Amino acid sequence: MLPLRDNIPPRTRPLANYLLILVTSVCFIGQFRAGDGEAGQRIVETFGLIPARVIYPEAALLMPEERVVMTRLGPLVEQTTRRIPPLPFSPLWTFLTSIFLHGGLLHFLGNMWFLFIFGDNVEDRLGHARYLLFYLACGVLAGLAHFSFQMESIVPTIGASGAIAGVMGAYLVLYPHARVLAIVPVFVLLYTVVVPAPIFLGVWFLIQLVQGAIGLGSLEMEGVAWWAHIGGFAAGIAAVIVLKALGQLRPPVKHIIPGTRHMRGIRARF
Repeated sequence: MLPLRDNIPPRTRPLANYLLILVTSVCFIGQFRAGDGEAGQRIVETFGLIPARVIYPEAALLMPEERVVMTRLGPLVEQTTRRIPPLPFSPLWTFLTSIFLHGGLLHFLGNMWFLFIFGDNVEDRLGHARYLLFYLACGVLAGLAHFSFQMESIVPTIGASGAIAGVMGAYLVLYPHARVLAIVPVFVLLYTVVVPAPIFLGVWFLIQLVQGAIGLGSLEMEGVAWWAHIGGFAAGIAAVIVLKALGQLRPPVKHIIPGTRHMRGIRARF
């Protein structure tokens, strides 16, 4: 399901959320300009989270790669390894820097759209500065969750998905009665449906949990940090529960966007 909008209006302009989207966009443009070649690869391997590097910070990692060589029988794919020197800074910083990198255009756009939909309402309850710290903390804790399940992995992990999962977890606690207008693809048809936020977010979390369980010990699944999503979601829930108990949240919104209380689903054929 792809969310289109919710029915909770923010009371203030979400400046911190806009700042996060802007900074992440600038980083993605830098990645895009570097391309998929050596320069782009160097950015990912330097600022992405590589769990094995955290355990062995002084060691040079051996990264597997494929090289095409021409033979008399035609092109042949040859498996080789490449040495990556240690970082000039502590690899612990990559728990933070990896949040602002992405693996491609769809990865970037999907993350920023979810952040745009859910982040403004969470910032509205936390306040600008607290929301910014909350987002970064969720991203770091999401990276720690991934690290705890893939300690020996040499696959670079990048993306804001863990931090945004924290925002979605916070939204679930703060707005349990919200509704989300979403697109649901059914074969060749696209439907717009109105879904209670707990169901939308619960289905999303269940997918992460199932995929994470399937991916335990699987080399093929290392490329998607499912446990980072799960860890970020749990961190977001825990954080707002603690903040609420300490009286550090703004009061909830008392009204919804006019005309959205009884939003109806609309079928669209494409």
